[in-house]
Amino acid sequence: MSIRQWSRDLGMGAKFAFTGGREGWVRVLLTAVGVGLGVALLLLTTAIPNALAVRHDRDQARLDYTYGRKHVVKSDDTLVISDANTTYHGKDVRGRLVEPEGPRAPLAPGLSAYPAPGEMVVSPALKSLLDSGDGTLLRERLPYRVVGTIGEPGLIGSHELAYYAGAKNLASRINGWQTARITEFGNPQPSSSDRADPVLILLVLVVFVVLLMPVAVFIAAAVRFGGERRDRRLAALRLVGSDSRMTRRIAAGEALGGSLVGLVFGLVFFLLGRELAGSVEIMDISVFPSYLNPTPALAALVAVAVPAAAVLVTLFALRGVVIEPLGVVRTAKQARRRLWWRLLLPLAGLAMLSPMIGQGRDNGNFNEYLVIGGVLLLLIGVTALLPWIVEAVVNRLGPGGVAWQLAVRRLQLSSGTAARMVNGVAVAVAGAIALQMVFAGVESDYTKETGKDVSQAQMQVNLVRGTSMAAAQAKLAATKGVRKATALAGSDAAVRSWHSKKGPGTSVPLTIGDCTALRTVADLPSCKDGDVFTLKGADQSYVSDADVAKLAKPGRALHLSTDYGVGEGPNVEWTVPHGLKQARAITAPDGIVFGGILLTPSALPHSAAPFISSTVYLSLDTSVPDVYEYARNTAAAIDPLSDATVWAATEQARKFTSIRTGLLAGATCVLALIGASLLVSQLEQLRDRRKLLSALVAFGTRRRTLGLSVLWQTAIPIALGLLLAAAVGLTLGLVLLKMVGATVSVDWPSVLTMSGIGAAVVFTVTALSLPPLFRLMRPDGLRTE
Repeated sequence: MSIRQWSRDLGMGAKFAFTGGREGWVRVLLTAVGVGLGVALLLLTTAIPNALAVRHDRDQARLDYTYGRKHVVKSDDTLVISDANTTYHGKDVRGRLVEPEGPRAPLAPGLSAYPAPGEMVVSPALKSLLDSGDGTLLRERLPYRVVGTIGEPGLIGSHELAYYAGAKNLASRINGWQTARITEFGNPQPSSSDRADPVLILLVLVVFVVLLMPVAVFIAAAVRFGGERRDRRLAALRLVGSDSRMTRRIAAGEALGGSLVGLVFGLVFFLLGRELAGSVEIMDISVFPSYLNPTPALAALVAVAVPAAAVLVTLFALRGVVIEPLGVVRTAKQARRRLWWRLLLPLAGLAMLSPMIGQGRDNGNFNEYLVIGGVLLLLIGVTALLPWIVEAVVNRLGPGGVAWQLAVRRLQLSSGTAARMVNGVAVAVAGAIALQMVFAGVESDYTKETGKDVSQAQMQVNLVRGTSMAAAQAKLAATKGVRKATALAGSDAAVRSWHSKKGPGTSVPLTIGDCTALRTVADLPSCKDGDVFTLKGADQSYVSDADVAKLAKPGRALHLSTDYGVGEGPNVEWTVPHGLKQARAITAPDGIVFGGILLTPSALPHSAAPFISSTVYLSLDTSVPDVYEYARNTAAAIDPLSDATVWAATEQARKFTSIRTGLLAGATCVLALIGASLLVSQLEQLRDRRKLLSALVAFGTRRRTLGLSVLWQTAIPIALGLLLAAAVGLTLGLVLLKMVGATVSVDWPSVLTMSGIGAAVVFTVTALSLPPLFRLMRPDGLRTE
């Protein structure tokens, strides 16, 4: 068969699609909408790598890190900048205090000029929040006048909360980590990427396969919309002399025409979704529309693959349909579907994954081709097995009520159509179950105990040097919702000055606090203001008992650290007093076993007070609404550079959390596609059965009965699909757990949750299709022109 003949037949079919009158246009429109939704999500997926790269580049471009920078002296091209990040209602707020020291000071990305002291420029999202009723407490924390907004180049997302505020006298606060003098923005020492974690790479690969597979299933189903009516129309072609092969090629041409229109629809849907993306935030991730630019090569692949898939799917679907001049042999009893080749697909998938079982993360990376191929074959196995299962079950269903009989008979006549409707849901649920099992299985590897005792304190406020510890403690203790405030201060004492050419030498930590506070870190024999204690039993990685005994000798002069290791701070001496007491270190609320020397406030020389760092630990009444925000507001009122953090018993690795968040965000988009595509499919089936429904109503069938029959037609296939999805998902999850070397267990809550979500999507679509169903159930639907 020549290419010319193929192109002529495909072109003729495409022409029939657009010149077939209202019937043909409706079918093209349905196909185009279904394909367009899938194409839009595929284009969105191809744009994700670029969006992540742009977010990373913009985040790197605005970095004001000082680690590794050389000491910078004041000049007309320097900027002093302080990190003033905060959190509000669980959302991070990126804050910077800035003080340009000359006209050529580096300008932060997204700014046209720096705000004056007492003023700030904010991101559009932060401005909206501050102007709303929800931002009342945050306005108290940021007492600056808004004079402008940060441009897109200075933000990583449309919903990012960020601000730059003008300040004075920041140079006196330079410490090398929170406040610094810089001459440019950006990471001064971009590090090479760490060795990739094989387990995380495996998760990323499986996530992409699981999210994209349902899209492919829906595109394949969309090109078959209106298949029965199309095949009956094609019978007329046999009357004018076309053979069966030519007829199939013409049918493929009709699908090709619909898919080409679907590409246009998909581009339109993508552009609309691209603009909508700027106003949407999913799992705390937002982007600007300009981020979502598909990679040209991947976009071209989509443009070629979708029409090609439409032709191949149509030819595959017509392999068992006999189109004759007098009609279509489809309503006769079909040969039973064969099971053997359907089982080969999942078995082949397991065979591809089996060589990597037990590999874990210690034996190199997983073979990405085997991973992708194995997972694909297992999920394709769902689409292959489900029609056989639906056919086998519905052929054995017994009699029941009228609604049940109508539903069962319809399923027996077109079990393949019913299976196609829920195939995408089954694939999505199977993949999601497997991934949730893997996430649950390896979560402990990426979760670690912080050591913090959240029963004693739920929050800590780190104060900048020079802040009065007693005054800060009193203000925080008086804050609404704070039950107790415990303050401790600290510094390091060394045998020589910290500016000595020989270096400070051996040093020990000093911990300052009242007797109540010191008892949270040590078992004290007795305590009164003025006492000094030496600690034993400290964590040896923190300080050794030998170093403490060596330096804590009465009458010895020790030198306190006053400059964070930068600049030329003054030399402050402290003489170890007589009458030292001994105490035993205990685990502090923050999980540290302190060591060194403990001092009550009056034992500290007044000259050292401006160079002591303080931390206040807060016990909160969490039943008070916004108690964390009240504490943060008080901390900001004490000093804008105070760092208030909420304690947690555990913390997860950022990369692991990012992958899980990406899965949830992607799953949300896929579920939206599933719902929209299912609704289009359901409407197409109702349109195809319009005359049948009208005939049933004309014979007196109640609307309630027909509505229940539609519900049963949905419930039976989805129940079978979810059972198959659970079986395949559990199998894939167990195999993946064995591959990563994790403990094999079934995460039943995740299985039930994902199955419930899949069922909810289908039943929601069924409910939305009932109004069109009732409009179709009118006797005048039998009228024919």
